[in-house]
Amino acid sequence: MSTKLKLGIPKGSLQDATVSLFARAGFNVYVNTRSYFPAIDDPEIECMLIRAQEMARYVSDGVLDAGLTGRDWVLEHALANGTRPPLEVVSELVYAKQSLGTVRWVLAVPEGSPVQSAKDLQGATIATELVRVTEDYFRRQGVGVNVEFSWGATEVKPPVLADAIVEATETGSTLRANRLRIVDTVIESTTQIVANAEAWSDAWKRTKLENLSMLLRAAIAAQGRVGLMLNVRRSDLDGVLGLLPALRRPTISPLADGDWVALNTIVDEPTVRELVPRLKSARAEGIVEYPLNKIVE
Repeated sequence: MSTKLKLGIPKGSLQDATVSLFARAGFNVYVNTRSYFPAIDDPEIECMLIRAQEMARYVSDGVLDAGLTGRDWVLEHALANGTRPPLEVVSELVYAKQSLGTVRWVLAVPEGSPVQSAKDLQGATIATELVRVTEDYFRRQGVGVNVEFSWGATEVKPPVLADAIVEATETGSTLRANRLRIVDTVIESTTQIVANAEAWSDAWKRTKLENLSMLLRAAIAAQGRVGLMLNVRRSDLDGVLGLLPALRRPTISPLADGDWVALNTIVDEPTVRELVPRLKSARAEGIVEYPLNKIVE
């Protein structure tokens, strides 16, 4: 029987972003709404949809070899299971539901609240899904509070059902829409690939995870960037190089005509509309823009 890597894909808010990232990395994941076992076009990987909040537990218990989940939920699991072997963090992947940034868990209160810091919440009730991380935060602040688990719609609970909340946000728009004000950041979180110790110690599974991680990071690195190819006379080279922001430095290759060279570089896509006319003015020719799927650094 062939060896397989049992991999957890986060179900819920991260699901679509994760499936899209896998596609850019070269792995097509096919999700059936009636099944928790998506198909993937890699016969060495077996996928399962698991809520991000539960991923660390199932990886730790060995139900899955590895999974993608947030640093927040890995820490929540660690605080709840301090005696269990820690999970191996294979890689940090900086992407979220709406963006390629981080997610913040913030302490928020109603706009009209007099609270200015965590210390003003002594004896208060805090609603959150991230209970143990929140308890640890207030413990480190030296503030005694009652932290209650919230089953959802946490942002609507203050001031009637809770004095404050700890909630995840990327942009803060939902908090503002519910007339909440951010007091402090409790934790910043990124998506992580985590594995249990047994899978990580298996040479085949470790190599498979490392290769998968490399391709996913490469897909993230390529997001929002494009490649540019152009030809330039050697006499104009310095002027053109001065215009080109590069990942490191442009690749310069000689052409059949010794007076010309070809340049190949990577730039941020939003800069192209301003950069191309400037390159043309600097006498570059044959300018070609092309999309990038991966950048392996």
